[in-house]
Amino acid sequence: MKAVVLNGPNDFTAVEDYPKPQIGPRDMLLEMKRTAICGTDIRILEGKKTKDVRYGHIIGHEISGVICEVGAEVEGYSVGDRVAVENVIPDGTCAMCISGHDNVCLHRQAIGYEFDGGFAEYVFIPEVAIRGGNVVKLTDNISYGEGALIEPLSCCLRGQRNAGVKFNDVVVIVGAGPIGLMHTLLAKAAGARKVIVSELNEFRRGKALECGADIVVDSANEDLKGIVMSETNGVGADVVIVAIGIPALVNPSIELVRKNGSICLFAGFTKGVKAEIDPNLIHYGEIKMCGSSAYRRQDYQEAAQMVMSGAVDMKPIITNVFKIEDFQKAYEAVKSGADLKVEIEP
Repeated sequence: MKAVVLNGPNDFTAVEDYPKPQIGPRDMLLEMKRTAICGTDIRILEGKKTKDVRYGHIIGHEISGVICEVGAEVEGYSVGDRVAVENVIPDGTCAMCISGHDNVCLHRQAIGYEFDGGFAEYVFIPEVAIRGGNVVKLTDNISYGEGALIEPLSCCLRGQRNAGVKFNDVVVIVGAGPIGLMHTLLAKAAGARKVIVSELNEFRRGKALECGADIVVDSANEDLKGIVMSETNGVGADVVIVAIGIPALVNPSIELVRKNGSICLFAGFTKGVKAEIDPNLIHYGEIKMCGSSAYRRQDYQEAAQMVMSGAVDMKPIITNVFKIEDFQKAYEAVKSGADLKVEIEP
């Protein structure tokens, strides 16, 4: 089958002869329709993220498709079902899972890591994922492209819950890439009074407005802190979400938060990098600082409902689609910054 094989850092190849997966009686096979390229995929491809990465295999974890084979003992699914895939597979028994934090399961597996991922014609869905409810049926009103984006939307939903975004908040989002735009959609859906998005790229600022941002700021030419303080009567934002992994942005972002507000470092940073933080901003401001890792099962199910009900519109975020054999062009499109979500199809 056609697939993109990760051979090592900065070494990946589109091939036509990768072995097609064979399923057992409790597994299923998915014919991939769309797999979106994630910022994490880019870091993996460049060797900036190596944890749990298997070279000689297939990555890609934002997946949708149609079931083409079902094991004899699988119940509840049929050939032809349109589905999206929750790629994170917690074990359900570790201390974190038992305490309700299955997104940081101590023994979690994932499709695109321990199991081959979605940059291929066919995706193997193991018994453990089916048993855990990781295969979600899509309604006919949404496209496969939208279905693939349920996964990153779930991650953003977890980040907003960690940060405590709520009705009537002023929310600042730093970065209007695909993740920043999803945070914009979710903040507005949560009832935020005002969403301020900081982004250098003019095209992306326009997309932020399309996704519901109330104010967009070109921080290279405008005073972001001054604008935030002006819009909040000198108080600061209730929540700041840093949606771009640049260490130099962390401390200036903390300065945007009101006393007793919160900041979420949502974006992944390159392994080994450090950010300088003034601890007095956090100490005297009683600022809550959090990270965010993947999503809980509840987050994925609710994100799926939001997309399928039309509560959030993911279509403006998808800006390009490439075939598997043109993966190099897709990679370059993502790296150029000219596109937002780039997706792969067979």
